[in-house]
Amino acid sequence: MKLPFSYYSNQDVLFLAKDLLGKVLFTKINGNITAGIIVETEAYFGIQDKASHAYGGRRTDRTETLYSHGGISYVYLCYGIHNLFNVVTSVENDPHAVLIRAIEPLIGKEIMESRRNMPASKAAISSGPGSAAKALGIDRTFNQKDLSGAEIWIENQNTQYSSDEIESGPRVGVAYAGEDALLPWRFWVKGNKYVSKYKP
Repeated sequence: MKLPFSYYSNQDVLFLAKDLLGKVLFTKINGNITAGIIVETEAYFGIQDKASHAYGGRRTDRTETLYSHGGISYVYLCYGIHNLFNVVTSVENDPHAVLIRAIEPLIGKEIMESRRNMPASKAAISSGPGSAAKALGIDRTFNQKDLSGAEIWIENQNTQYSSDEIESGPRVGVAYAGEDALLPWRFWVKGNKYVSKYKP
């Protein structure tokens, strides 16, 4: 059920950002498994995307992960507080990525509740990228992990959304990207309560 390595090599990051909706993101930490259905994503289109960390071919110790072959994780710290989890996609040296912005708790809800200090029925437990990562126990130690490994992986459990069930809009918090900030590259499941509340 794990997505194969070849899945992540697709060079159409917008397709993958939509296709990942409904897939299930798993972590296994100290023998404890937690998982959630991906319900909100954002696409980052590599060197041509002003909102991407790799815009203009920028290569630093942090962004080097983005230049890997698709199928590994890119986790970075935002505002010095939140760990944000991204799926690196495309082929080597084509630094595309999909930010996972929200999940619907599925497995290990009690563990998520402990990590977030709130009930799983409360949308805020995993709404927004920082909350989703924290609920799943994802921190900077998960950077550069193989997404078909034993610590973090994504499965296809045959939850699929039709185009009518998916909405799109501008990405969040990328005003610095000028006109690219307006691109409708955030995708979410219509009506899902775990989707972040941001509205453009």
